[in-house]
Amino acid sequence: MNSDIVLLFISTTADNKYDVVIVGGGIVGMATARELLLRHPKLTFAVLEKEKEISAHQSGHNSGVIHAGIYYTPGTLKAKLCVEGVELLYKYCDENNVPYKKCGKLIVAVTEEEIPRLDALYEKGNKNGVKDLKFLGPKEIKELEPNCEGLKAIHSPHTGIIDYKEVTQSYGKYFEKHGGKIHTNFEVDHFEITPESKGQNNEGLTHPIVIKDKENKTVQCRFVVTCGGLYSDRVAELSGCNPEPRIVPFRGDYLLLKPEKTNLVRGNIYPVPDPRFPFLGVHFTPRMNGDVWLGPNAVLAFKREGYSLTDFNVKDTADAVGFRGLRKLAIKNLGFGIKEMYRGFNISAQVKQLQRYVPSLKVSDVTRGPSGVRAQALDREGQLVDDFVFDSGEGDLGSRILHVRNAPSPAATSSLAIA
Repeated sequence: MNSDIVLLFISTTADNKYDVVIVGGGIVGMATARELLLRHPKLTFAVLEKEKEISAHQSGHNSGVIHAGIYYTPGTLKAKLCVEGVELLYKYCDENNVPYKKCGKLIVAVTEEEIPRLDALYEKGNKNGVKDLKFLGPKEIKELEPNCEGLKAIHSPHTGIIDYKEVTQSYGKYFEKHGGKIHTNFEVDHFEITPESKGQNNEGLTHPIVIKDKENKTVQCRFVVTCGGLYSDRVAELSGCNPEPRIVPFRGDYLLLKPEKTNLVRGNIYPVPDPRFPFLGVHFTPRMNGDVWLGPNAVLAFKREGYSLTDFNVKDTADAVGFRGLRKLAIKNLGFGIKEMYRGFNISAQVKQLQRYVPSLKVSDVTRGPSGVRAQALDREGQLVDDFVFDSGEGDLGSRILHVRNAPSPAATSSLAIA
């Protein structure tokens, strides 16, 4: 988008007409809306959110970790934008009185075979520019986390915790205070270019994109950025983009430490990732309200916004099961998937995994906790798309719309850098 050209237009918000519309009121959408308004204060902006409030889904149903940027392949957008984003996020929170805790994180090797992988992870973090990483031995691990046992660990002192729903709402308040408009209960269902030509109606040229929702409400604009999260692939298809990568929803079920047991951990305790498996594994995550979340597992959700075991949607399930990429992923990871489902039903099995890091943890110390759904992009070969993906279509319509196609973790940490 050429900002010099855009600034030549005369802005108006009459009759729901804007210069730029952002689709999606999650943390990436609201960070983008805020950034655009900061850069172009003379233009008009709107956010379209299908729920009755912003941050209703992934942004309000996550573990709340501020990631430092250790895990991501050097040179990728995830690596670059996470390391930039964590600095921007802490600065934003300090300037806007958004509370957080820089409680740190241990990535713990509990077996000899995990140590080479831990060493490689340390090198990766350093290449990414993560600050102040340090190796710890068994004694030093105990000094930071008295109940944790391991052979070797990486300590990341700048990893933190935060309430991302509060962050998203803070972005939204800034956006509205400075003239942005948030339309809630607006589920985008259709994009089109207005048919008017120069000789008929100049309005068709100044606000050529028509956006309609499922109830036929209409907004017009010049440019669009979509941040659709769990529906990012379907929203992109509305403007003629390739249906792939396809979003497949994975639900993660957490356990909670009972209130009298929250002193078992002080900060984040994470496993060394196993490259044989597609997801990170169980971990200990303190929360801003004093809770401690344990887990999660990772299982296919049968509804894109399905936060409970019984949630089911025919279209979402058919989309997922009918996608070649998911079938290939399931075949390659059949044993892993069965174990994850089993741990979802059996608390003791989940606790057994967690006891590798905190042996004193007991089944009686935990209760069932909340769940979240991760919007994970898959390709046709069953590979998890391992980086942020941005995409535009073709033609008059497609060239005016930028889609955020894949923004899983660490997108919340990276939100200001993505924006």
